Amino acid sequence: MSLKRIAVYCGASKGKDPVYMERGYELGKYMAEHGYELVFGAGSVGIMGAIQNGVLDHGGSAIGVMPRSLDDKEITSQRLTELVLVDSLHGRKAKMSELADAFILAPGGAGSLEEFFETYSWAQIGIHDKPMAVFNINNFFIPLQTMLDEMIDAGFIDAKYRALAPLYDDLEALFESLENYESVGTRSYD
Repeated sequence: MSLKRIAVYCGASKGKDPVYMERGYELGKYMAEHGYELVFGAGSVGIMGAIQNGVLDHGGSAIGVMPRSLDDKEITSQRLTELVLVDSLHGRKAKMSELADAFILAPGGAGSLEEFFETYSWAQIGIHDKPMAVFNINNFFIPLQTMLDEMIDAGFIDAKYRALAPLYDDLEALFESLENYESVGTRSYD
């Protein structure tokens, strides 16, 4: 699989530990150095801004997707390679999905999880069949993995989806998994 554009869902906050911003910047740098374009929520602050800066500081491209109504509130980056304005948050997610060849979840809050889980559920029902991975900075997503495992064990998510969005703290392994993605198929209704 040849991936060009990667959508990253992440926070507009920086978190309490500086490691989130440092590793976010590393993610952006890695993307630029390996020819991946960033598709993201267009914010200039928090881990979102760190990832963007890592991309742009190393000669990469950053495509930001921002709802018009949040253009001022979310501190839209002025450094973007391209800004795409949409009518709503729903439009933002749809546009990011349309533009992206793959998806990464990095640390963030409820909005990041909401974006990720919509993409996750879209994969389950066949709206897309694109690779997904989770950048597990500082073991941030271990509780999320535990919750997904509980949902699988309880029979609410098919066991095959254990492999849908694996956790990685190593960037090389993360991107290798995206590049070598094998479809897990759509949900079965038993």
